[in-house]
Amino acid sequence: MDRLSTLLKHFNLHAATYHQGGFCGVADVAEGDYGHVHLLRSGRLSFRDEHNQAIELTEPSLVLLIRPLQHQLVATEADEAELVCATLSFDGGANNPLTMALPPYIIKPLRELPDLHGILEWLFEEAFGDECGRDVVLNRLFELMMIQLLRHLIASRSIASGMMAGLANPRLSRALTSIHNEPQRNWTVADLAGIASMSRASFAAHFRQTVGVTPADYLANWRVSLAQKRLREGRPIALIADEVGYESPSALARTFRRKVGVSPSEWIQRTA
Repeated sequence: MDRLSTLLKHFNLHAATYHQGGFCGVADVAEGDYGHVHLLRSGRLSFRDEHNQAIELTEPSLVLLIRPLQHQLVATEADEAELVCATLSFDGGANNPLTMALPPYIIKPLRELPDLHGILEWLFEEAFGDECGRDVVLNRLFELMMIQLLRHLIASRSIASGMMAGLANPRLSRALTSIHNEPQRNWTVADLAGIASMSRASFAAHFRQTVGVTPADYLANWRVSLAQKRLREGRPIALIADEVGYESPSALARTFRRKVGVSPSEWIQRTA
């Protein structure tokens, strides 16, 4: 059972490196259309979030803002900070099931991410070297690092609730992965409980407690997220409805409006 591949197939991530080297001064990063990842290789750095809450980094660290979020980086000359930074964008937009399953930002010392040691060592070697094709290699390394980080968050059960918490649960993850793989199937709670090897009542209660919504709501949310991605790609709603498990475009439109607040056509006009 692969808990991540389908998610990344639908909502693939793309990194673009924009800084590598020493950092001194104040960098105000606006929300924009991208998430950000900052890797402190050495030195000291101050991170301030949108509420001006400061976190002092005094050792090599990862700063991940998976969705667009205003923040500030501050370092003096005496801090001798060395940074590698990249933007993150996702197929399906910034607010997709994968990004929404993570907290607004994650800050961790690199020593707490042993599974990422090899890729981080390679990334820093590229960033501070002068080999040809460096930028392209760095972008791919950031993308690989992010996949390994997602693996780590699931394996370590670092996220307490939501989809990531469900994927970290051995039983619930089987049901979630089945929904992700076959959104067009007419899933019932009994079907999903059987996949999780749980009673229907126990599964429904445990799913809601862990993931935060009922299985039916999760299935509807997943289908609508896939529909939004396909609408961005210019797919006709009649085809989308069939692909995500609705008997007609009007059935999809009703669920879409209930979840998003507007019709599919209104939504795509607003995001164009």
